[in-house]
Amino acid sequence: MYKKFKPVLILFLGSMLVWSCQDSLDLSPEDNRATAGSALQDAATYEEFLAKLYAGLSLSGQQGPAGNPDLQGLDEGFSNYVRLFFNLQELTTDEALIGWNDGTVYDLHYQSWTAGNEFVRTMYSRLLYQVSLVNEFLRQTDPASLDDRGVPGELRSTIEDYRAEARFLRALSYYHALDLFGRPAFVTEQDPTGAFLPPQTSKEDLFSYIESELLAIENEIIDAKQNEYGRADRAAVWMLLSKLYLNAEVYTGNARYAEVIEYTQKTINSGYQIADVPYSYLFMADNDQNGAQNEIIFPVTYDGLNTQSYGGTTYIIHAAIGGDMDPSEFGVNGGWAGLRTTQQFVDTFPNGAESEDLRAMFFTEGQNKEVTRIAPFTEGYAVTKFTNMRSDGTPGSDPSGEFPDTDFPMFRLADAYLMYAEAVVRGGGGSPAQAATYINELRERAYGDNSGDIAAADLTLNFILAERARELYWEGHRRTDLIRFNRFSDNGIWAFKGGVPQGATTSAFRDLFPIPAAELGVNTNLTQNPGY
Repeated sequence: MYKKFKPVLILFLGSMLVWSCQDSLDLSPEDNRATAGSALQDAATYEEFLAKLYAGLSLSGQQGPAGNPDLQGLDEGFSNYVRLFFNLQELTTDEALIGWNDGTVYDLHYQSWTAGNEFVRTMYSRLLYQVSLVNEFLRQTDPASLDDRGVPGELRSTIEDYRAEARFLRALSYYHALDLFGRPAFVTEQDPTGAFLPPQTSKEDLFSYIESELLAIENEIIDAKQNEYGRADRAAVWMLLSKLYLNAEVYTGNARYAEVIEYTQKTINSGYQIADVPYSYLFMADNDQNGAQNEIIFPVTYDGLNTQSYGGTTYIIHAAIGGDMDPSEFGVNGGWAGLRTTQQFVDTFPNGAESEDLRAMFFTEGQNKEVTRIAPFTEGYAVTKFTNMRSDGTPGSDPSGEFPDTDFPMFRLADAYLMYAEAVVRGGGGSPAQAATYINELRERAYGDNSGDIAAADLTLNFILAERARELYWEGHRRTDLIRFNRFSDNGIWAFKGGVPQGATTSAFRDLFPIPAAELGVNTNLTQNPGY
């Protein structure tokens, strides 16, 4: 879908954005730019509009890889949705650290960020920019608007499918906003356009809204495995509901583990399968076709020729290469010598980097396991999980080696298995024996045999947290997991947490990021999160 943008749609979209969190996000059309009536005339244009909603997760502007950004105020590569999401979810934990001293990036490691942190600010803006795009799509595809344009009935059913996908994407961005910021500004397609200061929502109200939206589209969105790869289907809705319910106690104070059992079971029975390929195939350039696609429920897709961005997997792959590593072995033209991991994460695997667990994907030659300084790439083991090599040993499609084909697995079935097991242990019902069976399916892929199998009695919360790290590291789950297990701020220590090499605890208010100071200055309806 990303290949299908037309200039007329992009110009129209720029003219129809409803609101923005900062003055720097305001987009004003030139006088000769297209209007809704002239742009939305055929089926292809509606699909292109939907494609922009999806592309907002993988791209950072209208041109790619840079030159016409969606947001101002931060380098276009840094402002990419997946890159920002990765940094806030991973650099703040034991799973990743980066050697670059760009702006306030060290504050993410140290857990010392302020309301002025540019990465926090731009993540907030990116999330609400995505919401604004969806809101406008829904305005332009409501029955009255379609009537005005004389859209025929055969196209309307297709547009209804698109609307369900758009609502899923808005729920996803609002879920990330809930998880990261708790109480963001809130606006829907029902709110006025033009000059408008949106109200601030509460965690409880935003939780209820996301839940209601997902339940409303559950039976409207295309059935599981029946949609085009890379687009949301019913299993993606069930996965997002599962994650919402898994963290409900954090968000609202009320546990919803029985619903986790219900919706993970729906996901598990939806037709997706744990890929019958090596674990490494899930993170290769052909993970859309090498068998991994049978497990990946919702990817953020990348194509080295058609979705060029310095965020997403371009960032994750290039930045993880340095020292004695050979970039050509990862299908790229060079390493950026940034991302590594901490010794504490390495130790989640039995025998560390020498573990028989094949998910322990580390480069150790010339690297020190112990991180005593953040800047040198050789401090900390490198992570080799993501690559631009295909499963047949050839590199991705971009002949320059700059932009990978590797898709980022936002949701995959293995996470549903792990969520089910956790909900069982937390008293949500379900079957401990079934939970152990699910975990063993993942571990048998990891070990190549049943030598890593566990019994139901081994399912403790400590085990599940460690197993989630071993299975899902660098996929954007760790911060949320640590908060749910009360290990993120005032408990849990790893290298350079608290700003010291040995690590230190931090204050519990850091379980939420601050509402950016720039937003508070513009929108007088907003108040700051406690502690900031």
